[in-house]
Amino acid sequence: MASRAVERPPQVGILTVSDRCYLGTQEDSSGPNLKAIVEQEQGLAGQVVKTKIVADEHSQIQDALINWCDEEKLDLILTTGGTGFATRDVTPEATKAVLEKEAPGLALSMLMGSLQITPLAMLSRPACGTRRNSLIINLPGSKKGSQECYEFVLPGLRHAIQLLRGDNKEVEATHKSMTSSQGSHDHSASHGHKCPHHHDIPDMPDHHHDISKVARRPRSSPYPMISFEDAYSLVMAKAPVLAPESIKCKDALGYILASDVTAKQPLPPFRASIKDGYAVISSDGPGPRRVLSDSLAGQLPKSELIPGYVIRITTGAPVPDGADAVVEVEQTELLKESDGGEIELEVNILQAVKPGQDIRPIGLDIPKDQVILKQGARLGPSELGLLAAVGVTCVPVYQMPKVAVVSTGNELCEPHEECKKGHIFDSNRTTLLSALRDHGFPCIDMGIAKDTEESLQATLKSAISQADVVISTGGVSMGEKDLLKYCLMVGIHAKVHFGRVFLKPGKPTTFATISSESSQKLFFALPGNPASAIVTFHLFVLPALRKMMGYAQPNLTKIKAKVASDIKLDPRPEFQRVKLVWGSSDLVPMATITGSQMSSRLLSMSDANALLVLPPQTDGVKELKKGSVVDALIIGRI
Repeated sequence: MASRAVERPPQVGILTVSDRCYLGTQEDSSGPNLKAIVEQEQGLAGQVVKTKIVADEHSQIQDALINWCDEEKLDLILTTGGTGFATRDVTPEATKAVLEKEAPGLALSMLMGSLQITPLAMLSRPACGTRRNSLIINLPGSKKGSQECYEFVLPGLRHAIQLLRGDNKEVEATHKSMTSSQGSHDHSASHGHKCPHHHDIPDMPDHHHDISKVARRPRSSPYPMISFEDAYSLVMAKAPVLAPESIKCKDALGYILASDVTAKQPLPPFRASIKDGYAVISSDGPGPRRVLSDSLAGQLPKSELIPGYVIRITTGAPVPDGADAVVEVEQTELLKESDGGEIELEVNILQAVKPGQDIRPIGLDIPKDQVILKQGARLGPSELGLLAAVGVTCVPVYQMPKVAVVSTGNELCEPHEECKKGHIFDSNRTTLLSALRDHGFPCIDMGIAKDTEESLQATLKSAISQADVVISTGGVSMGEKDLLKYCLMVGIHAKVHFGRVFLKPGKPTTFATISSESSQKLFFALPGNPASAIVTFHLFVLPALRKMMGYAQPNLTKIKAKVASDIKLDPRPEFQRVKLVWGSSDLVPMATITGSQMSSRLLSMSDANALLVLPPQTDGVKELKKGSVVDALIIGRI
């Protein structure tokens, strides 16, 4: 459900309560992290206008809250820290002292959500409530805990702020949307009053059936269907850019620069000859000249040039002192030699030259300290050669995400094994691992996990411990052995952001995140059908990986293409596999469908270099005619 924008962004304050942060002996990690989340979450899109660190002192906390409520008139105040059992944990007490109305539902929401993650959450003592038109919420002090608890209460915050502001129009609109939602979704009634939350799906199921009771499994998916655009936005919002690191240039192919790189020395670092010929003094003019010595590439000149003489020189060699031009060998003739032609004694200069002719000055190509590559540049062969040319051996780059790939299914066997009856060879792992390597990502082959809770959870936990991103295929549909979502939420405690997408192929595509104190890992559960798996890899996984490694524009390249034949449209937006071909005079390529587009038909990918972006059918338009121009996403070499 699309969220309605608040008339003006909520004004938010973040109060960090910590003796160590207040005294400067420990960096505040939860405050800045929470600020970024508040400002990025589309469900609230608040503006953090106040941040402050106070000690674990009742008076300091109380004074800050009163000032932000009464004087600054902030809409939302989030405190972090001081909610535990330690002697100086007094944030709840200080908060309750200034509240006019308590909001136990918000505190209960945080406790219930946190208890799903750790039983130690029962020791948290958050206080929540309002003072005047401000909402105050106590969050834990840890970076991970404050983020999780904020997300637990996030679905209700916008509506709470509307109520406190007395924004009757927005309140009425929210209630109407809830009434409409509850009328069209039977399962909404059991959850009571819900507020829409665009960024994380509001109707995501918060529990699972007993997987041992096959007969009682859901007959329709409990996961709401969301649009491709919303799903893509969620993925890209959750994909973190990885921290920079310094690596050797010889290992940096395909990486993205994390900061500008400057030339350590000029190029060329000395005056260099552009031609094979003779270094001369231009004012001497044409005529016979004695050959004083030579200057060869890789060697210093043996002497300084004096009037009436020339010095033989090769391309790239240093121009000797005293010389101000070079005459190419073709504009000279030999007058005198010795030792059977081994030594030149005298040559005739056939033409006049200008000062500086055929000499590359110091720094002509690249001055010293010039920025030669900017942050965000992808390091390809030319870029690495440029770095070598100015003596750069190590560069700051964004880390490359490490990706683990696992196939799921009792019916799968390895390609090198004997294929038993009722089994099929696993192609998805080979396809995805090859696609990852083709794009330069380090990857881990996690093998095949069986369709059991024990096998899936063990494999998934191992994959998550080793990688930044995990890709699985299979186990995300409605079968009794499709346990992937269950294992993610129950066994891994992952946050599932969507479980169905309105597109073809790839409807059961699932995306989740696993948060820890130091990182956020991504989990893509792709469909088991081979074509669906590789198509959704390109649509969702590849752009996310590119963002994580620092691409400024991680999206797939989009161009226009003409369809080569009539195409019947599907009720869902469809991404058909096509081969793009340009005629000799064509500005727009022709897109030819690669045969049957069944999601199980991997053969449709073998010749494809693009995905044709087809709109859903409407009452008025059921098909696209030959020659129609639509968007195409590049996925291969063209």
